[in-house]
Amino acid sequence: MGAVYEFLSHLYTMTIVFFTVLLLQLIILIRTVAGTILHSCNKPITPTRYLELIEEKNPASRYKRKSSIHDPAECAVCLSALEEGEEVRRLNKCGHTFHRLCLDTWLQGDCATCPLCRTMVVPEEIVVRYRRRHSERSEYEESDDELIFLLSAFHGSNLYRLM
Repeated sequence: MGAVYEFLSHLYTMTIVFFTVLLLQLIILIRTVAGTILHSCNKPITPTRYLELIEEKNPASRYKRKSSIHDPAECAVCLSALEEGEEVRRLNKCGHTFHRLCLDTWLQGDCATCPLCRTMVVPEEIVVRYRRRHSERSEYEESDDELIFLLSAFHGSNLYRLM
């Protein structure tokens, strides 16, 4: 009789675990579908697309030294002199010139402005959509953990120990 009771106890626990995992998957699926529907017209921009948009607005070129021998042109990001033939990006709005890789790294961080004069390099809506991608990812990761804790509290602490 004890073996039957122990079997039924384990069966009950496994059934609770199964339905909890099933419920979690259903909630994640619903959240994903709802998020896709809500953000389909205003999707976040991937880092690759963000760099393509920067390239469209401010195309890269090869650096050519001006006729003046005393031209002290340097990249304000890495503080190195600009050498003849290096790939540079000249910003259209303000005219400042930087190494392409230095500026792209700068723009992918928190700053979407010229490192010298803080003029916007790309329109604000593009920056907002690019930053949204990072904030949504971390928001979903945190909320999934919270959901697991919530369900474990709902079913008692034994469920969390079994997972």
